[in-house]
Amino acid sequence: MTFTTTRRTLLGGAALLVASPALLRAQTRTLNLYSSRHYDTDEALYSDFTKQTGITINRVEAGEDPLLARMQSEGASSPADVLITVDAGRIEKAQSLGLLQPFASEALASRIPANLRDPDGNWFGFSTRARVFLVARDRVAEGAIGSYEDLADPKWKGKVLIRSSTNVYNQSLTGSVLAAHGPEKTEAWARGVVANLARPPRGGDSDQIRAAAAGEGDIAVSNTYYFARLVVSSKPEDREVAAKLRVVFPNQADRGTHVNISAAGIARHAKNIDAAKAFLEYLATPSAQRYFAFGNNEYPVVAGVEPPPHVAAWGTFKVDPLNARVFARNNAEALKIMDRAGWK
Repeated sequence: MTFTTTRRTLLGGAALLVASPALLRAQTRTLNLYSSRHYDTDEALYSDFTKQTGITINRVEAGEDPLLARMQSEGASSPADVLITVDAGRIEKAQSLGLLQPFASEALASRIPANLRDPDGNWFGFSTRARVFLVARDRVAEGAIGSYEDLADPKWKGKVLIRSSTNVYNQSLTGSVLAAHGPEKTEAWARGVVANLARPPRGGDSDQIRAAAAGEGDIAVSNTYYFARLVVSSKPEDREVAAKLRVVFPNQADRGTHVNISAAGIARHAKNIDAAKAFLEYLATPSAQRYFAFGNNEYPVVAGVEPPPHVAAWGTFKVDPLNARVFARNNAEALKIMDRAGWK
């Protein structure tokens, strides 16, 4: 028998049914996956799972908010078996809305570091991305900036490039600063960052990187995989951008660099529980971890699986051990702090 992966996309808030509820209940070798990962390279990941298990994946893709709204509206009739998201803040939001169920697994507990999974087993992180500085090689000396706190140093006035406070990656970063320093110091830090901006926040992480290479600022804050894409791009102009910048892993002298996750959990009303459990455990296997690493330039979470050579070339680094649930739960307060600081 041949199994295939079926892909469906949600545009805006519109809901497209994967199949009728009766058919879904009958499909004992089917997994209904709701995913906000928008990476085409994940096709190989899902195909490998089907090849290994014979379980067909029916996938619904959308942004996190439309997916969560859909799951809420579907209630107990939801066909979703697994939800996979980027950023801990988003998977924790799903948990707070009661859309996930706990899952105990010795395989996941032994393979995934404790700081990258929910202590209660509602979700698990399967890949990481570090939030780093990409600094201009010809304008920022080695060791001139070393921590997230340094972003607020007046010496960098007009030099910092970072995206909007509405971006969940920055909310999680600020949530980690909040966990380290408390609300008053975090707000003072956020005000310092705003004072040092090279321009009003706009665009995504790649836009910050390109602006630093173009001389609009000296320090771009970005997730690592955005920079890795430029490093290995088939376009010479992308590689030229990357060549002008250097990776700095913040806070190596103290708590370590903030990392975020792609995470997944079993939907509260999952119908294909066995398939859902098999899929989560598959994501922590070496083969799946290599797909995360080589397909999207992410860091694997399982020991013994190495990142791609161009990512490994940046060197090893100390990771902030803060549990992802902590900074995820700090997101709402972090956004309020950034708003008060004038971080648009």
